[in-house]
Amino acid sequence: MLKRLGSLLVLAAALTGCAKEEVREIKRTDVPNFPIASAVQVPAGSDLFFLSGTVPPAVNKDAPAGSVDVFGDTETQTVNVLTRIQETLKAQGLTMGDVVLMHVYLVGDPAKEGKMDFAGMMAGYTKFFGTPEQPNKPARSTVQISALVTPGMLVEIEVVAAKAKK
Repeated sequence: MLKRLGSLLVLAAALTGCAKEEVREIKRTDVPNFPIASAVQVPAGSDLFFLSGTVPPAVNKDAPAGSVDVFGDTETQTVNVLTRIQETLKAQGLTMGDVVLMHVYLVGDPAKEGKMDFAGMMAGYTKFFGTPEQPNKPARSTVQISALVTPGMLVEIEVVAAKAKK
């Protein structure tokens, strides 16, 4: 009986040691030939960071109030929004590579007959995700909405970032 109990204790200790050595990582399933993930698996116990919707700063204060020219075209707004997100993440010790989920809200561009400028958004987005320097890609949804809080804004982005505990 004691021999069997001793064997069980050794086995339990060995398994406990294995659990501590387990490497936990975020797993991404990429969409072929497109810079997003179809799914991202975040292991239990990871730290999650939810960032509120971020909008672009004014880039041309001399432009007519309420015009797109105040904030720039969709690509410019996307780059400026993602730069703001990058700065917010950095303040938390995170990078764009830690972003696991993204929701992109695009207002129809008056210069595009009221349709969202998906190509412009992608031109800005691909400067931050799926690059040789930063290959990680989030799961992402992009939708057209009727308006944002400030006229002239075309882009709002919210993200969730995750850091797996090792």
